[in-house]
Amino acid sequence: MPNLPPRIAVTPEEIERVVARFYARTRVHPVLRPIFAAHVTDWPAHEAKIVRFWRGAILGEVGYEGSPMMAHRRAGNVEAAHFPVWLGLFDTVLRETLPPGPAGEWSALAHRLGRGLRLGVEDVGRAPSVVPNFH
Repeated sequence: MPNLPPRIAVTPEEIERVVARFYARTRVHPVLRPIFAAHVTDWPAHEAKIVRFWRGAILGEVGYEGSPMMAHRRAGNVEAAHFPVWLGLFDTVLRETLPPGPAGEWSALAHRLGRGLRLGVEDVGRAPSVVPNFH
């Protein structure tokens, strides 16, 4: 399989820096802290897993194992209303850490992924006859 160019012009080190800064802020954020505190007991391991996720999504690297959708659906305390908060904080970290081009491209990717995760979380417990809200 040929090496494909990265989806976004960022380095592995920049991905690590964004993830570290985001989770440093998450651990003190009034809305996000309790959500993560209920599930994350080993922050270095969690951050390493998320770095692998983003390196796979952006750089095409192999190494992430897991299902973000299932993790968010099974969490039990993640609600659709949390995603704009999460994405807002993530966007702030991206703008502060990366040049405008890569920050905007990564933000767009995160928002696409966030929309899918939000829809998956909204579907938990929804009757099959209820149409999802795609907005």
